[in-house]
Amino acid sequence: MTHTGTVYPDTPIAETWDNPILSAIRDRRSIGKMTADVPDQFLIRQILEAGTWAPNHHLTEPWRFFVLEGDARAGLGQVMGSVAARRESDPARREAAAAKAATKPMRSPCVIALAVEPSLDESVPEIEEIAAGSAAAQNMLLAAHALGLAAIWRSGWIAFEPEIRDHFGLSSRARMLGFIYVGYPAMDAPARQRRSIDDVTTWLD
Repeated sequence: MTHTGTVYPDTPIAETWDNPILSAIRDRRSIGKMTADVPDQFLIRQILEAGTWAPNHHLTEPWRFFVLEGDARAGLGQVMGSVAARRESDPARREAAAAKAATKPMRSPCVIALAVEPSLDESVPEIEEIAAGSAAAQNMLLAAHALGLAAIWRSGWIAFEPEIRDHFGLSSRARMLGFIYVGYPAMDAPARQRRSIDDVTTWLD
């Protein structure tokens, strides 16, 4: 269906934004390379606080955060290495797979593991709890950007293995949503483009 309302210019709407919130949404980037400098705890607490203001149906606040710095990252790496070794079917590659996985949490000075503990209320669909946790992640990424920090949300199959969930003492019902790596940028923010909203939107009158 073609929307017949106001005709807008060809310039992407995001390029016209001067509102600070909208500009932060547009300008935020996933920054994977960081320095070894550990962000002040007050900055991390602001990021966590932003996460707790995400929308959540029934106000269940299902998100759970685990902040890893120093040796705690290596501890997570050991678990990741064990999982990678278990999943590697080729015995000759097992040791290398474990070693590679073990280094993943060391890619930033601070790692925030993000999970959700779904409500026991049967009227609350689990997908809504996962959606709330994902909204929390976006809030946290935007907060990191606003504070001048680098951040990237990483997951991959290894994040969803039960050993990772158990490492954080979560229940068997919990769902890991991944890890937000936080630090100071050691690279320029990459340029990005997005598809036009007209490519992904259907207007229904």
